[in-house]
Amino acid sequence: MTYQDTLEWMFSQLPMYQRQGKTAFKNDLSNTIKLSCHLGNPEHDFKSVHVAGTNGKGSTSHMLASILQEAGYKVGLYTSPHLKDFRERIKINGKPVSKQFVTGFIKRNRTFFENHSLSFFEMTVGMAFEFFSKESIDIAVIEVGLGGRLDSTNIITPEVSVITNIGFDHMQFLGNTLEAIAYEKAGIIKPNIPVVIGETQLETKPVFEAVAKKNNSNIAFADKESVVIPKSDLIGSYQSKNIMTVLQAIKELQHKGYDISKAQIEKGLLHVVKNTGLMGRWQQIHSNPKVICDTGHNREGLKYVMDQISKENFDALHIVFGVVNDKDLNAIIDLLPKQATYYFCKPDIPRGLDAHILRQFFIEHKLKGEAYNSVKDAYKAALGFAKPNDFIFIGGSTFVVAEII
Repeated sequence: MTYQDTLEWMFSQLPMYQRQGKTAFKNDLSNTIKLSCHLGNPEHDFKSVHVAGTNGKGSTSHMLASILQEAGYKVGLYTSPHLKDFRERIKINGKPVSKQFVTGFIKRNRTFFENHSLSFFEMTVGMAFEFFSKESIDIAVIEVGLGGRLDSTNIITPEVSVITNIGFDHMQFLGNTLEAIAYEKAGIIKPNIPVVIGETQLETKPVFEAVAKKNNSNIAFADKESVVIPKSDLIGSYQSKNIMTVLQAIKELQHKGYDISKAQIEKGLLHVVKNTGLMGRWQQIHSNPKVICDTGHNREGLKYVMDQISKENFDALHIVFGVVNDKDLNAIIDLLPKQATYYFCKPDIPRGLDAHILRQFFIEHKLKGEAYNSVKDAYKAALGFAKPNDFIFIGGSTFVVAEII
């Protein structure tokens, strides 16, 4: 199979949560454990940092990888979802896994995948771990896909576990209270392995402390530490919380003997995009009018984004907006500014919500705008109507941003 053939098989033949939703969710790690054994337990061959959380785990993972690269380590980075190319998910020192490795891995193991009905995510985790093992990396930064306790990445024993924050997202899988969601995220806490919590929250703090105590794991709340926050090329005031989390995680690695200097930390934070190729975090893609896209999509993520927009100077606000069909619109509608013109669109995936349905919901809540046939049509219309001193925001879903970048 060619690389494109391989991708089409992966996307169409195997369950994939990002595209299908709940039908792709697995409630145990048995398949991942079987795959790991089949591959010779590659996750045992490298050190790692495990990153979970409702928001910020992608930015945090990329910042950590960038700092470790500046410190001279050979760094694997596993994240999800991708924006443009599947290979974005698996990188070493910012370089994506080769097309040849992707096609070869699928070819070698396809029979096993089919016989055990492995999901897209389980298969991709196995691919990443084998790639990191074969390339003899020093350390990998592994981002959790969904939750923590039952996530396919949760077969590693990391140097440090990181949980950025807890918010209401994926409630159909993780629970409908912050405490329940925190318990699932806390599933990445391992015996005698330190854990860093990014944000102290009244509801979740006791959950994390109880699980850490049970595992004899030292726990640190990053936002309780007094630190000077270095500058980063990841723009957006909301990144300050992620940077505090990263600094505490780096401190834990230093305690374990990792040689990481203050200068390397500062340089790593300043060159995240260059070192790792991160996209879609308060990313500017056009000037006059200024156009920003951001992948924040749940209530907490969108709140950060809307707060950031409120700090911008502009004459008029235009928002290109699309969501997936299981999005709880009632949970986010109050965050969205009424003094904006909306351009509703459907991301080009099966889970995308019809733009006309989205528009009707917004109109019922006194927000104005028109529906368009595609994300690109909506963006083109926004550019056409916007004046040079206006501001255009594109978001609502990772998939909307992916079609624009």
